Amino acid sequence: MSNQGAPSRLIPDPFRFAAEGRSMVGTVAVSGLGRLADLLYDEAGEVAYRLDGSLDANRRPRLALELRGQLSLRCQRCLGGFAWDLAVDAQLQPVRSGQAIPDDELENDEVDAFEVDEDLDVISLIEEEILLAMPIAPRHDSCEPPRPEGAVDEKSPFAVLATLRSSGSKT
Repeated sequence: MSNQGAPSRLIPDPFRFAAEGRSMVGTVAVSGLGRLADLLYDEAGEVAYRLDGSLDANRRPRLALELRGQLSLRCQRCLGGFAWDLAVDAQLQPVRSGQAIPDDELENDEVDAFEVDEDLDVISLIEEEILLAMPIAPRHDSCEPPRPEGAVDEKSPFAVLATLRSSGSKT
């Protein structure tokens, strides 16, 4: 199945989806992921996803979500763009809305429990997992902060203090 930038893809009953061991595979255009727009340098490309349902040893529903793609993030230092490889492998446990999340799930870092109403919006789930995976302050390994057009390299005001300090120590 392909989902080329469609606004949503719903799974009517994610608990049944998991119990029946169903899968959903597709792609979504980065431009269709509106919550990411402010964090991106541009919205080119797509994200490939795979969602597999299953039951764990205690017959609780599990969703395995795999995301792959490349996003163009905005560097927080130079404000330019750079390619960031997206690779997410998340194990999720849907919990009915209003039902308490089991204590053992709160302590287990391998599985993330989340509340779900009757329908599961897969695109919203993909967006949420991408937001959680993104670096807090994305930046190049090395770059310079932007300068205003026509700016001249100026010496640091502290450089003047350093020369005063070194000339003052000779007296």
